[in-house]
Amino acid sequence: MGRKRPEAAVGRRAFIRNGAAGVGATALAGLAPRVVSAQETTWHREADVVVVGSGASGLPAAIRARDLGASVIVVEENFDVGGHGMISQGSVALGGGTSMQQRHGIEDSADQVYLENTRPDHVHTRYNDREVVRAFADHNVEAFDFLVENGVRFVDARPHRVPAEGAFTFRRQTVAPWSQDLNETINNTAGSGLMRALERSARAKGVEILLQHRMTRIVREEPLAGRVLGIACTDLDGGGEVNIRARQAVIACTGGSSSNLAVRTIYNPLLTEEYQVGCEPYSRQSGDAEQQGMAIGGSLGATNNMRTESYLALCKPLWIGCRYGYDRWKPGGPVFDKAGASGMAVSDYQDVILVNMLGERFYDETVGTHLFAMEGAHDPVFDYLAAALSSAVLEVDGVRHRVGGPIWAVFDADAAVREEWELRHPFVDSENGYFFQADTLEELAGRLTENAYQKHPMPPAALRATVARYNTFVDLGEDRDFGKPEPRYKLQKPPFYAAWATPILHDTYAGLRVNGRSQVLDVFGAVIPGFYCAGESAGGFALHGLGRAIVGGYIAGTNAAEEPTGA
Repeated sequence: MGRKRPEAAVGRRAFIRNGAAGVGATALAGLAPRVVSAQETTWHREADVVVVGSGASGLPAAIRARDLGASVIVVEENFDVGGHGMISQGSVALGGGTSMQQRHGIEDSADQVYLENTRPDHVHTRYNDREVVRAFADHNVEAFDFLVENGVRFVDARPHRVPAEGAFTFRRQTVAPWSQDLNETINNTAGSGLMRALERSARAKGVEILLQHRMTRIVREEPLAGRVLGIACTDLDGGGEVNIRARQAVIACTGGSSSNLAVRTIYNPLLTEEYQVGCEPYSRQSGDAEQQGMAIGGSLGATNNMRTESYLALCKPLWIGCRYGYDRWKPGGPVFDKAGASGMAVSDYQDVILVNMLGERFYDETVGTHLFAMEGAHDPVFDYLAAALSSAVLEVDGVRHRVGGPIWAVFDADAAVREEWELRHPFVDSENGYFFQADTLEELAGRLTENAYQKHPMPPAALRATVARYNTFVDLGEDRDFGKPEPRYKLQKPPFYAAWATPILHDTYAGLRVNGRSQVLDVFGAVIPGFYCAGESAGGFALHGLGRAIVGGYIAGTNAAEEPTGA
């Protein structure tokens, strides 16, 4: 169904300057950790267990270790706790025969949790680490009880399932929101009920939480040998370096690597800087656990789970016209000014065309946002995403290069009326270059370089030609390029609009290699003493969301508290 399209031509010098070839040395500069021996380290603070990150794995790890008698310090880079868990919809997949399942007549067991999460016939389960999944399955019920004991309230409704995850049994249940106060909930999502309850419990039990402290180094006895002794942090509030000794263990729970350009391009070199990340700007998936863990010899694990054709690793945006299109950021919340706008939902993709950075259509716009209902079958959204990442072809001094770049939803005044969009702030972000308006298509194309990620000008003639060709498909009732079902509406009434619609990175499904005790393994498969990892920073298996993080943190906290005290 595709057709040959002319490639855009640029000079080689401009091509290199603008970074279209991908992630280069400049983009990744300055990321190497400073090598400092343990003997040179001056400790400013100490605790039995040091937890890095206060999200859905970090707080369970901290509370569990404290319950077992360890003193605990939690380090959090953000101004508040909760990480991705705070902004989540509060959907927790825990089973094995929980009290919630029993109340609703759902039969389940630890064995069933294990078997469903290691299915060889499902794309989301077949690559999972069986040891890690076994440990997860065996701790589901006690982790659920642990949440309830620590003040988490679940909505009393029958658990559900997401077939795309490979589960047959109904295990997903939803947490009740903490309140309706945006200062407490950040974005009034149900995940606040999980994270605020755990925060309250942690503080009440004596867990110390250091906000605005970012881990910059993991301190090991020798650079690649011996036990982990603690961490170095930067006090982001102006306090300089803070070194925290861990008498027993460090637990890294920094929430995955989607926000870390160096780490995410290990898994997929196409995921260059323009791709947005779910739950930002509140919570970064910093990659600090993976990066600093690898710096002291840690290995990545279960990396095949990080393929992009896996559920929510990468998806179309739910909201267009804003930088952060996964969650709808609410005006009045504490991070809304950073988010820039709440975005607009597209009710009917017949109302827009989607073009790449060169003004070319590349796929049927009506493909869904992400895989939700398919039972292990291939979903066309992944072909859409592959095209979005690679459809633009630049010619540089006679040599062709595939590049990524922004994806724009282009529409006209009639489409805005049909969609009932309010094309103004706070719904769209014109100030920061994520929404544009012009009286002609040529003018619209010219304005797009005001966006920081539109590295090369969109050829005005290319956008005009794309729209003209699409309009002929409306007359024909047939999309002869990409098979969009019966194209309905021409783009012809000014003004014309372009809204940011670039794909979104969300879940991280691989990370540091861990065993069933959540201990980090080195590149030779040996345990790194005193070093644990949980949540999306830990490799092992690809279960979406909070359940995996909660149980991993619970296991890590249990075992870290049993570590012998270092000298």
